[in-house]
Amino acid sequence: MSSVPADATQSAAEELLAISEIQSLFAKRLRVMDTKQWDRYAECHTDDVVSESYADVPDDNRPQADGQGNKVVGAEALTKAISGLLDGDTKVTTVHHGHMPEIELTSPTTARGIWAMEDELWWQHGDVTEHMHGYGHYHEEYRKVAGQWRISYRKLTRLRVTKTPGFFSYLRGRL
Repeated sequence: MSSVPADATQSAAEELLAISEIQSLFAKRLRVMDTKQWDRYAECHTDDVVSESYADVPDDNRPQADGQGNKVVGAEALTKAISGLLDGDTKVTTVHHGHMPEIELTSPTTARGIWAMEDELWWQHGDVTEHMHGYGHYHEEYRKVAGQWRISYRKLTRLRVTKTPGFFSYLRGRL
């Protein structure tokens, strides 16, 4: 369940509570993203969050930070990047699921986790419904800030993606 260092003083109940709070945070992030509640998205992350979750996006449309593609740094920058991708001129309907979390507490205020994930995305391109269906894992790190767990790092790795040929065409000239 956890590997909190021996000098930490968390009881089993405190460890279970921390894991439950992290699971709730993860669920909230997915719900807020899918329902496009962008005013609540940043609060799920630390101010200095690093996200490497855009490897599927064509190179010329990937967010960049520190000269590195597929990287966004900061909660506000992340909110702007994901909302621009999913809720800009073209509205993309999304459904994200996270399953089977492996959460490891690394201290009373830090943790890491791996989540199996599946997502589906759709948008209307004239008479054609463009669609992407992905499977993979979120690799995350968490930090407790002012008594609340926040996501401090995320990397999305994909095992399989199926998509219509024109799925990313809505991004041309954006980001």
